[in-house]
Amino acid sequence: MKKKVAATLTLVLSFMLVIAGCGSGNQNQDQSQGNTKKEATKEVEAVSGASQTSYTPYDQLKDKYDIIIVGAGGAGMSAALQAKEKGMNPVIFEKMPIAGGNTLKASSGMNASETKFQKEQGIEDSNDLFYEETLKGGHGTNDKDMLRFFVDNSASAIDWLDSMGIRLNNITITGGMNEKRTHRPEDGSAVGQYLVNGLLKNIQEQGIPLFVNANVTEITEKDGKANGVKVTFNEKEEKNIAADAVVVTTGGFGANMDMIAEVRPDLKGYVTTNQKGSTGDGIKMIEKLGGVTVDMDQIQVHPTVQQDKSYLIGEAVRGEGALLVSSEGKRFTNELDTRDHVTAAINKLPEKSAYLVFDSGVKSRVKAIDQYEKMGFVLQGDSIEALAKEMGVPADQLKTTLDTWNAAVKNKKDAEFGRTTGMDNDLSSEPYYAIKIGPGIHYTMGGVKINTNTEVLNKDNKPIPGLFAAGEVTGGLHGQNRIGGNSVAEIIIFGRQSGLKSAEFVQAQ
Repeated sequence: MKKKVAATLTLVLSFMLVIAGCGSGNQNQDQSQGNTKKEATKEVEAVSGASQTSYTPYDQLKDKYDIIIVGAGGAGMSAALQAKEKGMNPVIFEKMPIAGGNTLKASSGMNASETKFQKEQGIEDSNDLFYEETLKGGHGTNDKDMLRFFVDNSASAIDWLDSMGIRLNNITITGGMNEKRTHRPEDGSAVGQYLVNGLLKNIQEQGIPLFVNANVTEITEKDGKANGVKVTFNEKEEKNIAADAVVVTTGGFGANMDMIAEVRPDLKGYVTTNQKGSTGDGIKMIEKLGGVTVDMDQIQVHPTVQQDKSYLIGEAVRGEGALLVSSEGKRFTNELDTRDHVTAAINKLPEKSAYLVFDSGVKSRVKAIDQYEKMGFVLQGDSIEALAKEMGVPADQLKTTLDTWNAAVKNKKDAEFGRTTGMDNDLSSEPYYAIKIGPGIHYTMGGVKINTNTEVLNKDNKPIPGLFAAGEVTGGLHGQNRIGGNSVAEIIIFGRQSGLKSAEFVQAQ
């Protein structure tokens, strides 16, 4: 099986380049790959393993599976792998041309506490501290049962990934945290593509069918129990597929500006970092079956988004030491405060934008910057003065800002804004770099209500039999503000749980 997969990947690699979020229709696997190649000329974000994967041909589709998983992001693939491990026969349906969803765009890392990698590196952390800092970040509005389960199962999720060859042992820090618990790939690269590639590799090795361009339009039910889906292939051929349980992992609604406008009209005009498939389909389908939603108006705006391409600049850049400066060349906030506070600080500036400023040391520690550079986002100067010229800011002020910061790092005291994290290294290694950023819609904290078993709940707070959900399609965990690194943790932790609990449900029938 492994040799066959490797051969297929080699063949596909020779002619494919595609991005997350472009759409096409096809009749079979070869046509899917050809059409996707044509779409690649429209926009290029990154080359990922997801775009080079051989998906399941439609002629292998069956009429019934033990478990249907709707959505092939990190949560969906985790659910499928866990269900397969429990002896189930799962299938994944993905409406986009490639797997990955918003997971492909994840940059900073995966938060987890009391992990073996933290212990190996002498990082003292605890689940209780992770719980308290996340609760504080969500302004005390998080679902406490969900949060407790989340932190207590974070370390085992890191171990589970590691057991499949997905190693996240490079640890940094993100805003709102006081300990290093953001786990990244060993080389410090962006977590999303690495995670998707690793999960896909395991999906293929386990022989789990994954159909793309397969748009689930309805979850079917009988006698109040979910029993399958209606799925449209190639935007025209609809089929009913039966199952003993359905797991919804379709992501949020951050790319559906109509849904956002309904709950947050104040966000009109903002760019969005979400891939095009994040349109809230799963929420709507679940509501039709009696599921309820929570926190729908809680939409996170990320402070550091490159505006022209709506591209997220990951929090790890600040976590490894970058500063935020205004058009005057001055700092104006604690860069590693929670995302809502940093966003508010940027929006108070006259231009509502700022620059991330960093040195070659930060660039060497955050491999995602290489991608930002390829995309043309990064300004460079051989000296602070040269960078200031590229940025169009006063050179003397920018130099004063960096000198003041470097002294703060040396003294371990930020007298200006009270920053206490991301101060392991100063900014003194030439050349210097900057990326212009502004706020953008990034994450929808609200979604369908579930319990810690990932069962979808109705208005009476009772589970809808056979219906499970995990990931950004759900709400409650993050409260009013999500901590950076927690979304990747959520999709793995609750994705696994949905695979486990849906398998137990099927076995009990």
